Amino acid sequence: MVDRNMQNFYGRLGRINRVHESGGGFEAEGALGMYYYNARRKPARRAGILGPVVLVMMTVIAIKAAVLASIGPERYEERIAALRAGSSVEQAGAWVLQADPLTAFMAGKLRAALN
Repeated sequence: MVDRNMQNFYGRLGRINRVHESGGGFEAEGALGMYYYNARRKPARRAGILGPVVLVMMTVIAIKAAVLASIGPERYEERIAALRAGSSVEQAGAWVLQADPLTAFMAGKLRAALN
Protein backbone atom coordinates (compact mmCIF):
# COMPACT_ATOMS: atom_id res chain seq x y z
CA MET A 1 0.00 0.00 0.00
CA VAL A 2 1.31 3.47 -0.93
CA ASP A 3 1.56 6.04 1.81
CA ARG A 4 0.81 9.48 0.33
CA ASN A 5 2.40 11.25 3.29
CA MET A 6 5.73 9.46 2.72
CA GLN A 7 5.69 10.34 -0.99
CA ASN A 8 5.02 13.97 -0.07
CA PHE A 9 7.81 13.84 2.54
CA TYR A 10 10.39 12.38 0.14
CA GLY A 11 9.33 14.87 -2.55
CA ARG A 12 10.03 17.75 -0.16
CA LEU A 13 13.37 16.20 0.83
CA GLY A 14 14.34 15.98 -2.83
CA ARG A 15 13.48 19.66 -3.40
CA ILE A 16 15.45 20.69 -0.30
CA ASN A 17 18.47 18.66 -1.44
CA ARG A 18 18.34 20.28 -4.90
CA VAL A 19 18.20 23.74 -3.31
CA HIS A 20 21.14 22.91 -1.01
CA GLU A 21 23.20 21.52 -3.90
CA SER A 22 22.64 24.74 -5.85
CA GLY A 23 23.88 26.79 -2.88
CA GLY A 24 20.57 27.78 -1.33
CA GLY A 25 19.22 27.11 2.08
CA PHE A 26 17.57 28.56 5.15
CA GLU A 27 19.49 30.86 7.45
CA ALA A 28 18.12 32.17 10.68
CA GLU A 29 18.00 35.94 10.93
CA GLY A 30 21.07 37.33 12.70
CA ALA A 31 23.10 34.15 12.17
CA LEU A 32 26.46 34.31 10.42
CA GLY A 33 25.64 31.87 7.67
CA MET A 34 26.83 31.45 4.09
CA TYR A 35 25.13 34.64 2.96
CA TYR A 36 27.33 36.67 5.32
CA TYR A 37 30.56 34.98 4.23
CA ASN A 38 29.69 35.02 0.52
CA ALA A 39 28.93 38.74 0.70
CA ARG A 40 32.39 39.37 2.21
CA ARG A 41 34.23 37.16 -0.29
CA LYS A 42 36.04 38.87 -3.13
CA PRO A 43 34.59 38.08 -6.53
CA ALA A 44 36.49 35.38 -8.37
CA ARG A 45 38.95 36.66 -10.94
CA ARG A 46 38.60 35.42 -14.46
CA ALA A 47 41.51 33.22 -15.32
CA GLY A 48 43.33 34.58 -18.34
CA ILE A 49 45.82 33.07 -20.70
CA LEU A 50 48.51 35.65 -19.96
CA GLY A 51 49.65 34.15 -16.65
CA PRO A 52 50.32 30.61 -17.92
CA VAL A 53 52.00 31.93 -21.09
CA VAL A 54 54.37 34.12 -19.06
CA LEU A 55 55.11 31.20 -16.73
CA VAL A 56 56.03 28.94 -19.67
CA MET A 57 58.19 31.65 -21.24
CA MET A 58 60.07 32.31 -18.00
CA THR A 59 60.60 28.57 -17.49
CA VAL A 60 62.05 28.20 -21.00
CA ILE A 61 64.35 31.18 -20.40
CA ALA A 62 65.50 29.73 -17.07
CA ILE A 63 66.26 26.36 -18.66
CA LYS A 64 68.12 28.02 -21.53
CA ALA A 65 70.15 30.08 -19.04
CA ALA A 66 71.02 26.99 -17.01
CA VAL A 67 72.20 25.10 -20.10
CA LEU A 68 74.13 28.13 -21.38
CA ALA A 69 75.82 28.58 -18.00
CA SER A 70 76.74 24.90 -17.73
CA ILE A 71 78.16 24.26 -21.23
CA GLY A 72 79.42 27.73 -22.11
CA PRO A 73 78.48 30.11 -24.92
CA GLU A 74 80.73 28.52 -27.60
CA ARG A 75 79.32 25.01 -27.28
CA TYR A 76 75.79 26.42 -26.92
CA GLU A 77 76.15 28.29 -30.24
CA GLU A 78 77.56 25.14 -31.88
CA ARG A 79 74.49 23.19 -30.81
CA ILE A 80 72.15 25.93 -32.01
CA ALA A 81 73.97 25.99 -35.37
CA ALA A 82 73.53 22.22 -35.64
CA LEU A 83 69.80 22.64 -34.98
CA ARG A 84 69.54 25.38 -37.63
CA ALA A 85 70.96 22.94 -40.21
CA GLY A 86 68.32 20.31 -39.41
CA SER A 87 64.66 19.80 -40.29
CA SER A 88 61.98 22.43 -39.92
CA VAL A 89 61.13 21.22 -36.42
CA GLU A 90 64.78 21.49 -35.41
CA GLN A 91 64.96 24.96 -36.97
CA ALA A 92 61.95 26.02 -34.89
CA GLY A 93 63.73 24.62 -31.83
CA ALA A 94 66.84 26.62 -32.75
CA TRP A 95 64.74 29.78 -32.98
CA VAL A 96 63.23 29.14 -29.53
CA LEU A 97 66.56 28.17 -27.96
CA GLN A 98 68.71 30.99 -29.37
CA ALA A 99 70.47 33.00 -26.68
CA ASP A 100 68.62 36.27 -26.17
CA PRO A 101 69.96 39.08 -23.93
CA LEU A 102 67.89 38.01 -20.91
CA THR A 103 69.13 34.42 -21.21
CA ALA A 104 72.75 35.59 -21.52
CA PHE A 105 72.35 37.86 -18.48
CA MET A 106 70.82 35.11 -16.36
CA ALA A 107 73.50 32.64 -17.53
CA GLY A 108 76.21 35.08 -16.47
CA LYS A 109 74.65 35.45 -13.04
CA LEU A 110 74.30 31.67 -12.70
CA ARG A 111 77.90 31.09 -13.81
CA ALA A 112 79.12 33.65 -11.26
CA ALA A 113 77.02 32.05 -8.52
CA LEU A 114 78.27 28.54 -9.33
CA ASN A 115 81.97 29.51 -9.34
